[in-house]
Amino acid sequence: MAEVKTTDGKGKGVTYTTVDVTYFEQRALKRHARVWSLWALGVGAVISGHFSGWNLGIASGGWGGMFIAAVIIAIMYLGLTFSIAEMSPALPHTGAAYSFARTTMGPWGGFVTGLCENVEYVITPAVVVSFIGSYMGSIFGTPPAFQPVYWIFGYIIFVGLNVVGVELSFRVTLVVTLAALACLVAFWVSALPVADFSRWALNIGVGPDGTAVELPNGGGPFLPFGLGGAFAALPFAVWLFLAIEQLPLAAEESVDPKTDMPKGIMLGMATLIVSAFMILWLNSSVANGSFGLSTSLEPLLDGFKAIYGTGLAKLLAGVAVIGLIASFHTIIYAQGRQIYSLSRAGYFPRGLSVTHGGRKTPHVAMVAGALVGLLIMLVIWFALGADAGAAAIGGTLLNMAVFGAMLSYVMQAISFILLRKNMGHIERPYKSPFGIPGAVATIIIALVTIYYQLSDPIYRSGVIGVAIWFAVGIAYFAAYGRHKLVLSPEEEFALSKGTSDYKSY
Repeated sequence: MAEVKTTDGKGKGVTYTTVDVTYFEQRALKRHARVWSLWALGVGAVISGHFSGWNLGIASGGWGGMFIAAVIIAIMYLGLTFSIAEMSPALPHTGAAYSFARTTMGPWGGFVTGLCENVEYVITPAVVVSFIGSYMGSIFGTPPAFQPVYWIFGYIIFVGLNVVGVELSFRVTLVVTLAALACLVAFWVSALPVADFSRWALNIGVGPDGTAVELPNGGGPFLPFGLGGAFAALPFAVWLFLAIEQLPLAAEESVDPKTDMPKGIMLGMATLIVSAFMILWLNSSVANGSFGLSTSLEPLLDGFKAIYGTGLAKLLAGVAVIGLIASFHTIIYAQGRQIYSLSRAGYFPRGLSVTHGGRKTPHVAMVAGALVGLLIMLVIWFALGADAGAAAIGGTLLNMAVFGAMLSYVMQAISFILLRKNMGHIERPYKSPFGIPGAVATIIIALVTIYYQLSDPIYRSGVIGVAIWFAVGIAYFAAYGRHKLVLSPEEEFALSKGTSDYKSY
């Protein structure tokens, strides 16, 4: 195989190896997804955040603070998703965020952006499957020591479903996403007749020591911790929308990405905005209220119990776990495609991008990503013990995923701005109505969210984990990966249609 070196400043020292047609035949994908499949993929990836996780922000800002944080984060995601909706059909490759940054910022920019998303998509399913294990433990009454068994079987089942074929994967995604939304709608309908916003949602006050106290009769302040509490709740509000940005990873499995991708992204975002504010309003407005939810690991289940009593607890837990399954299944899909795209281009070891001979699914990438996530969980669990391990998985790992996501949002928004300014010649089937101001808003809000993550000692431990992840990844790329790149579709596009500094090979 021949080797070719780039001649521009951005790609200095990066070596491309030419490969024959067999290389890409062994890495072929199959087109199947249309608008509603893409909608389900985006909504399904996020929906678990409406079942649990978001509510912890109430402890930082009270109900009003969490509401303001949700509005701010929704604005950030609107800026991000409209930018993605423009970039994805213009650069319709599986690489998504890596592809956007690679085209505008060169190989190093593409790799670092891909590494940010890699943290998110490997760690997030690990956090979600830990929540699934917690629910399953309450349903079957198993001891804490049994949790790793649920994790292992969860990965085996849903990696297996994703490996079987893209058609089955998208069918399962649609079914579990619709089931999760049905659970949420059932809760909203059940909560509306008994909701008492002032009594329950505003039942948080501030004690003499500055911490939250319960107000037995409600009627507390809208912002018990002031605007500062609203900003402190930003990292938790992210959980209401985290992973909607994975949709462009399905570009090469979409039948018509140039028209269907923007529609799928926008429909998904609209669905999530409605669901996010309905759950924030109604889950907090039934018995136990904001104060109880602020520390709950199962807020939707607690809401159902407040309405129907604890007699149906196991049935309700089974209902609530559907949302977690939807997100687990869909993020495993994203995890596989994200690793596949970086591997196919040579940034990660090339063997990870080989697809199944008959099913054309990136089975090696999905299995490898699942093993890394599961291994991290097991090491934490057995090193710290059941209680401390569960807290670290649900806290530190979740924080790592959010931090990696925020960094990737900044890089994607910058990519959008550079694409608009420097590459006006590229065909754009869809154009963001928010344009560059929307991307700037995304950058600002993401950076503010990162600041408040760093202000929280619990979040800082997650940031350290991401730093270690980056150090390992960058060291590999600097020493080895950058000399083994391949002219994949993302790389070909960047070289032939990107900046004039590049030469086309």
